[in-house]
Amino acid sequence: MDIKATVLLLSLAVAVLSADSVGSKARSCADVRQFYSGKGFTLHGVPQTEISGEHLRVCPQGYTCCTSAMEETLLGLSRRELEGLIREAGRSIQATLNAQYRSFDTYFLELLDGSERWLEAEFPEALGGLYERNAGLFRELYADLRRFYRGSSLSLEEALDDLWTRLLERRIKATPNITMATTSVSDDFLECGVKQGELMKLFGEAPRDLKAQLVRTFITARAFTQALTSAGEVVRKVSQVPLSSECNRALMKLVYCGQCRGLGDLKPCTDYCSNVIKGCLANQADLQPEWEILIDALLQVAASFGFPGLDAILFSIPVRISEALLSLQENMATFRSKVWQACGSPTEEPTESSGTEERKRRSITVLHYRSSSTVSVQLEVQVSDVSSKLKEMQQFWLQLPVALCKSKASSSRDKCWNGMTKARYQPDVMGDGLASQINNPEVDVDITKPDMSIRQQIMQLKITSSRLLTALSGQDVDFHVYVCDDISGSGSGLCLEQSCIHSRVSISKGERPKYYPTENKRVRGTANQGLPCHILLLLSLTSVLLRR
Repeated sequence: MDIKATVLLLSLAVAVLSADSVGSKARSCADVRQFYSGKGFTLHGVPQTEISGEHLRVCPQGYTCCTSAMEETLLGLSRRELEGLIREAGRSIQATLNAQYRSFDTYFLELLDGSERWLEAEFPEALGGLYERNAGLFRELYADLRRFYRGSSLSLEEALDDLWTRLLERRIKATPNITMATTSVSDDFLECGVKQGELMKLFGEAPRDLKAQLVRTFITARAFTQALTSAGEVVRKVSQVPLSSECNRALMKLVYCGQCRGLGDLKPCTDYCSNVIKGCLANQADLQPEWEILIDALLQVAASFGFPGLDAILFSIPVRISEALLSLQENMATFRSKVWQACGSPTEEPTESSGTEERKRRSITVLHYRSSSTVSVQLEVQVSDVSSKLKEMQQFWLQLPVALCKSKASSSRDKCWNGMTKARYQPDVMGDGLASQINNPEVDVDITKPDMSIRQQIMQLKITSSRLLTALSGQDVDFHVYVCDDISGSGSGLCLEQSCIHSRVSISKGERPKYYPTENKRVRGTANQGLPCHILLLLSLTSVLLRR
C-alpha cells in the first residue's frame, strides 16, 4: 500500500471517530427537561441536547444538560427540600412530646380536681361546722397547688405551713373564754399560741406526712411537664437551623448533579449519602449525648409516678387534713392550758363549763381513700405509654441521617450515583458529630467553629436534665438559659436569667411560724445578678456538672 492510500485510510478513520464523538456529545436532554419542568420550573433556556459543562460550579464539568442558572436553581431546591425534611422530622417528635404533655397534664389535673370534689363532698359530714368556717382555706390550698403546678413562683411548703397556721389561729379565736371578735385577740397572743401549737405538734404527724409527699410530687410533676415542653422547643429550634453553604453544595451534588449528567434514574450510593448528611448535620448530632440523658431522666420521673400512685398522693390531701383536725380536737384541752400558762389570757381564765363545752363538740371523722382498679389501670397505661414513646425517640439525632438517606439512597452498592458517575462509592463512612467530620470527603466542615445556636440548645438539655433529676429528690431548682452579649458584644454567649441558679422566689403570706419544716429547702440567692455573662456561664456549667 502506497503512502497516499495509507493517509486516506487514516483520514477516514478519524472522520468516523469524530462523527461518533459528536454523536455522543449531542445526546438529548429530554429526560432532564421533563424532570425540570416537573419541579415547577420554566424550560426557557434549558438545552435540547447536551452542552459543554465548563460553566458548572458544583457538578462535574463534563458534558451536561444543566446551565448555570439551572444549577443555581437546583442548588436552592436541594437545600429547601432537606430543610423541609428536617423540619418535618422535628415536627413529628414535637407532636409526640406535645401529645404526652397534654395526656399527663389532663390526667394530673383531673386527679387534683377529683381530690377537691371528694373533700367538698365528705368534709361537711366529717367536720361539721368546722368545714363551713374553713372551706375558704381549703379552696385556697387547691388553688395554690394548681398555680404551683402551672409554674407560679409561690412556695408550696409555705402554702402548706400557712394552711395549718391559719387553721390554728381560727381555732384559737373560737376557743371558749376567748372572744370571737378578732380585734380583741392580739397578734402577740396569736403568735405565742401558734408557737405553742408547733411545739406540741398539735396537728400530729399529718402536716409532715402531707408535706413530704405533696411537695415532692408537685415538684416532680411540674418538672416533668416543663421538661416535655422544653424538649419540644429544643427540637423546634434545632430543626430550624439553616444548612451551611458547604453542606448545600454537597447536597446539590448528591441529589441533582446526576440529573445534569443524564443519570437521573440512579439513586445515590448509601455510603455517599451518609457522608453528605452526616456532614450537614454534624452539629445536630452533638445533641445526642445530652438528649439521651434527658430521655433517661424523663423515664425515671415517669417510673416514679407508679408508686405509691399519683391518685393516692393527691387524694391524701383530704385524708391528712381530717387526721390533723382530729388530732387538734383531741389535744385542744391540753393546748388551752399551755397557752394560758405561756401566753396569758386575753380576756378571762378557763372555767369548768368551758372545758365541758369543748368536750361537747362533735367528733371529727377521718377520711380513708382506697384506689380503684380503674384508676390504677389508668395510671399504668399513662406511665407505659409515655415510657414507650420516649424510648422510641431516644436515638433521634443519630437516626436522623439514616432516616433521611433511606428514601434517597440506592440499595445497590455498584449501580448507584457516587458523585461523579455510576460506580461504587469508595471512601469510608464518617462517624457522628462535629469532631468526626474532620476528614469528611464530601462536606468541608470546620470542626473548630461549632454552631452556637445549637450549643445553646445543648446547654438547655443539660439544664433540663439536671432540673428533672433534682426534682426527683424533692428539690425545686430553676435554671433558665438565654442568649446574651459576651464581653466582645457579639451576642454569641450563654448566660442565665438573673443568676446561674435561679430559684423560684417564695411568696410568703406572712411571717408566721412554719409547721414541721423539711430539710429540702429551695435554693435561693441573688448574689450573682450583677456578674458578667461569661462568669455566669462558668458557674452554671459547674453547677450542672456537680449535680450529675
